Amino acid sequence: MIPASSYAAPDARAPLGPYHFQRRDPRPSDVVIQILWCGVCHSDIHQVRDEWGRGEFPMVPGHEIVGRVIDAGHDVKKFSPGQLVGVGCMVDSCRECPSCREGLEQFCEKGFTGTYASKDRQDGTPTQGGYSSVIVVDEAFVLRIPDNLEPAAVAPLLCAGITTYSPLRHWKIGPGSKVGVVGLGGLGHMALKLAHAFGAQVVQFTTSPSKKDDAMRLGADIVVMSNDKAAMKEHASTFDFILDTVSAPHDLNAYLQLLKRDGTMTLLGLPDTPPTVHGGALLFGRRQLAGSLIGGIAETQEMLDFCADHGIVSDIEVIAIQDINQAYERMLRSDVKYRFVIDMASLSKDTR
Repeated sequence: MIPASSYAAPDARAPLGPYHFQRRDPRPSDVVIQILWCGVCHSDIHQVRDEWGRGEFPMVPGHEIVGRVIDAGHDVKKFSPGQLVGVGCMVDSCRECPSCREGLEQFCEKGFTGTYASKDRQDGTPTQGGYSSVIVVDEAFVLRIPDNLEPAAVAPLLCAGITTYSPLRHWKIGPGSKVGVVGLGGLGHMALKLAHAFGAQVVQFTTSPSKKDDAMRLGADIVVMSNDKAAMKEHASTFDFILDTVSAPHDLNAYLQLLKRDGTMTLLGLPDTPPTVHGGALLFGRRQLAGSLIGGIAETQEMLDFCADHGIVSDIEVIAIQDINQAYERMLRSDVKYRFVIDMASLSKDTR
């Protein structure tokens, strides 16, 4: 067994704190990774507070992992010690269902194995995530990190990056497309960067005039105040695609009216209450309301290579692991631009 230091939630009501546990010995196809950086996703908060239910504690969160290979099983062919690698939201899937065979492991019909808050498919033990010193992952779910990108700023690409890249690629966004982005946070700022790199005309929707300059810096061509009815009406029936990154309850119908005939609005957020959609907003124009969830392993590698070609990384604030509970509170206040990343070297400073 491999000893691991980490920060974990002991239960859904307690703050995260130091926790020591054992990682499995590497199986023949496993890669052992020393974790250097781990992004902080809003879903980490939902999970450690058991807001989605069925949480198992102690829980070590974190699924935006960048680290260095320190060992590998004898059947590993793609990775060797010293390589910089990444691990995203999944560490396994059934690998047999139609979705898995098509490289869409995120839609595994038996359910993918999450990097944390899930169960190992072979021994049934709880998976534990990246707020830790080391992780052991099958090489099929390990990603190559391009050499020309800043490793810390790459970490959020493994969730926020692929979550926004996948729908843009699936709906064939490119030059000539008019794309709207709803929400300017961890997901929204990546959507702006990627849609701009795809060659689309990009419009940021916001209710805050103070966000205009940042949106333009990140890739927006136009910024529209979504609470300005006249400004919204100017863009009616002009969008090919709208990417909605907001998890708070909000009116979808106002955005659906902006789509062209056969346009698509794709949801990435998970509001607490189901949205109300007026049928007419879809029927008149044959518009589509869709959803999307991260991406498969091959597509995630494609995304990383695309980001390397275009010099795209996340805007980050680096923190020590000891500051994670304060970071959670700041995230709930939207007080971060735009993603926290933990310097996992800070674990060594915790002597408790």
